[in-house]
Amino acid sequence: MKAFRLDELDAERAANEGAYLQFLRERNMSVGLYALDAGQTDPQGPHGQDEVYFVVSGRASITVGDETTSVARGSVVYVPAGVTHRFHHISEDLRVLVVFSPPEA
Repeated sequence: MKAFRLDELDAERAANEGAYLQFLRERNMSVGLYALDAGQTDPQGPHGQDEVYFVVSGRASITVGDETTSVARGSVVYVPAGVTHRFHHISEDLRVLVVFSPPEA
């Protein structure tokens, strides 16, 4: 078993001065914590893997392809591989668990 605490992961991510911390990598998936502060711009582009976002805290909008929706704590969003996507209008600090399958390159 591997178990994690979000507060510890967020502290490790911040200590490494990055928006993203991959904390689990297995044969068929990887999992990370992505953080964007209120008002920040999301610089990411399309990925080569399918991914699922689970919003742990915060509020924002996300655009996937040509569809946009609001997200907040408890929201889950699926993004197919290769599709342009980004968070925007981040009104509260955003913390998101990201699951990539297969594992992020």
